[in-house]
Amino acid sequence: MAAADREAPLELSGEDLDGKPVDLADLRGKPVVINVWWSECPPCRVEQPDLNEAAAELGDRVSFLGLNIRDSSAEKGLAFTRNFDVTYPSIYSPDGSALLSFAGTLNPRSIPSTVVLDSQGRVAASVQGRIPTTQTLLSLVDVVLDE
Repeated sequence: MAAADREAPLELSGEDLDGKPVDLADLRGKPVVINVWWSECPPCRVEQPDLNEAAAELGDRVSFLGLNIRDSSAEKGLAFTRNFDVTYPSIYSPDGSALLSFAGTLNPRSIPSTVVLDSQGRVAASVQGRIPTTQTLLSLVDVVLDE
């Protein structure tokens, strides 16, 4: 989405899987990739290595944030992050209420989903469903890095 067509910055906050506060506003100043996932979601398991690879390749130029929904306990989410070596935090929203921040951007039934925010916190791109490849995500992020 062209920068001129982007709407107001997203507001999203909550506790991570360890119970620590996370506020998306604290990540402004560089692009952010937000991935919506659930530990028992097969496509989430398939795409996690691509997300990890993209996060490693992009380094500190981009922040990554997960949004764990549907898991009945934070421990299930933590087990997923340990199993898949996820290095970035995830907001824990078992009832999916955090998805309200994405109204008009994401279908709440589409898990996984990934959103790329520009450095101002505005939605620049989104993928509903699994990220096809690491390169797909890198290409979406490159657009906002080049702005």
